[in-house]
Amino acid sequence: MAPSVQEIFPVKPTAKGDDIHSYVLRVFRCLIADLCQQYNGGHPGGAMGMAAIGISLWKYSMKFSPNDPSYFNRDRFVLSNGHTCLFQYSFHHLVGYKHMTLEQLKTYHSRELDSFCPGHPEIEHPGIEVTTGPLGQGIANAVGLAIATKQLAATYNREGFPVVNNMTWCMIGDACLQEGVGLEAISLAGHFQLNNLAVMYDNNQITCDGSVDLTNTENINDKMRACGWNVIDIEDGCYDIAAIVAAMAKARESTDKPTFINCRTIIGVGSDVQGDAKAHGAAFGEKGVRNVKMANGLDPDIKFFIPDAVYDFFSDIRVRGDHLTSDYTTLLSEYAQAYPELSAEFESRRNGLLPANWSSLIPASFPNEPTASRKSSGLAFNPVAKEINSFIVGTADLSPSVNMIWPGKVDFNPPDLQTVCGINGNYGGRYIHWGIREFAMAAVSNGIAAFNKGTFIPVTSSFFMFYIYAAPAVRMGALQELQVIHVATHDSIGTGEDGPTHQPIALPALYRAMPNLLYIRPCDSEETAGAWKVAIEAKNMPSIISLSRQNLPQYFDNSCRDKVRLGAYVFKENSAAHVTLIGVGPEMRFAVEGAEVLAQRGIEARIISFPCQRLFELQTRDYKRSILKCPELPAVVIEAFSPLGWERYANASIGMKTFGKSLPGMDAYKYFGFEKTLIADKVETYLKSIKADPSLRYEFQDL
Repeated sequence: MAPSVQEIFPVKPTAKGDDIHSYVLRVFRCLIADLCQQYNGGHPGGAMGMAAIGISLWKYSMKFSPNDPSYFNRDRFVLSNGHTCLFQYSFHHLVGYKHMTLEQLKTYHSRELDSFCPGHPEIEHPGIEVTTGPLGQGIANAVGLAIATKQLAATYNREGFPVVNNMTWCMIGDACLQEGVGLEAISLAGHFQLNNLAVMYDNNQITCDGSVDLTNTENINDKMRACGWNVIDIEDGCYDIAAIVAAMAKARESTDKPTFINCRTIIGVGSDVQGDAKAHGAAFGEKGVRNVKMANGLDPDIKFFIPDAVYDFFSDIRVRGDHLTSDYTTLLSEYAQAYPELSAEFESRRNGLLPANWSSLIPASFPNEPTASRKSSGLAFNPVAKEINSFIVGTADLSPSVNMIWPGKVDFNPPDLQTVCGINGNYGGRYIHWGIREFAMAAVSNGIAAFNKGTFIPVTSSFFMFYIYAAPAVRMGALQELQVIHVATHDSIGTGEDGPTHQPIALPALYRAMPNLLYIRPCDSEETAGAWKVAIEAKNMPSIISLSRQNLPQYFDNSCRDKVRLGAYVFKENSAAHVTLIGVGPEMRFAVEGAEVLAQRGIEARIISFPCQRLFELQTRDYKRSILKCPELPAVVIEAFSPLGWERYANASIGMKTFGKSLPGMDAYKYFGFEKTLIADKVETYLKSIKADPSLRYEFQDL
């Protein structure tokens, strides 16, 4: 049996103004001032104002183990206002995280390459659950962490065996409540009734430009209640540790709502610029730091002062953490005896492993008739999602369009929710209706993926154009090496009558340029299956699988799922070729048909399929040369996107120079010159031009 909360946290603060609390607060705030002043930079004000929240959290309320930071059932903590990172780093030092020595703390804002104290928290460092910095995304990540807990608990917990029952705690500032993604996530958390989520609001009413009432005058408590949250007010968030701890205990006891703890604080409390925007993002200066220390009754000449009394105050936490991990190991052992099959699956999930046979669930063959690759995607992946619990799949209100529903799927929703449309579910469900919240969909999915890498593989889906809304979160997933698979349908001017607002001309250039991200654009069902295999095997990066609305010809004699992993491969060889045509995704048909017209004119072409530039860059130089055959043959890429980036692989492009147009799909293609005769004309004219002037071969041409 897991220990009760009372057993975990037997000691509680007594009353406001307790001497040891006052002393720890004063030492902590002076330490923050010193750390920022050392290299004359950083964000001291928020960390100083939040000190009492930190004591309440790490000393009295949070379940964690400094000696085992990755212990599976730990409470998760997210610092959404990541600029206040010294708040987290300093408490990590005080509670005994082994890596966070005082010397490490002093590397904040330094030139040290091996510092554990970057300017915003980064996931790869012990004790940091997610990388935060872009405001609002942290709280969305926290919602994802809480969803992960709920789903795992519903799947694996049994009576007497709460193998997953952790809380997620999230620290936010005023700015996180202004960013749209934060509000999207807050709305979702209330809807999902995530009672295992608590948000502490550092309500200091200051942003970079000045006081918050410069831009916001809403009643935030009423707003949170309207979103389905419990709200607890803390009038003196700078000092009233007893009240904050009581609020955190109440949050842990909530049965049906997430909890919002509104802590009214003073930014830069005790400094010359307390309560002012100047306290936000600049060191106080030598005189200012001395004044902070004198105001707190400490010697102004002693830097980085942490007396034994402060270390002693936190000295029980390592032992408490060791008990937690030991008790959890015992619980898992007893669970394995009581539920051996369930335990084995849970152990595999904790280790981030998929069943060995997962790839065999992808069909070995597909129908031969023209098929939209969005439909091919469902045919390839839905059998995998149906059988393997690691996949948690969702859509931004586009279920009928993205083809991600498998037979018997259950929605993730509160079990007591009864919708008007009759689509209900429970916390064990693995299909998430995100609503029209693309940014939050991606950011929350990052949190789900970060809960424990490999335990979940989140899959999101929407029209490709709307992944421009999600781009900041897709970027953060790539930055953190989180495996999230984004299914982007309606990916070209072939989308048709929805027009230029829905036709993503420039978006591939963004995602192809983004580090540690696979943008994969398959040409038919076989390549779509290959794209899924690559994305599922890509454990340390997100993927975007880019799919068509319109039906595509199937090229089973030429396409190859296993060659998608190479990024590009010879689709149709021709030893007599005068030119290489590079076909990409749905535009492969124009390369194939254009080559046939060229052949009728005595111009031979070979064809390359190029589903993923980043995968191609991973291949050997010899392989890349064998595919491109450059400089022997000129190469023309055919893709209805901006050609930016294709200069690496081609000499010319038939692409898009403008936004799209509202026409039926094939009419839109023809309007912009994507038609076999027009393609052949452009290639023939290009070949004549470089024959007349060979220097043009080395200047990239937009045809």
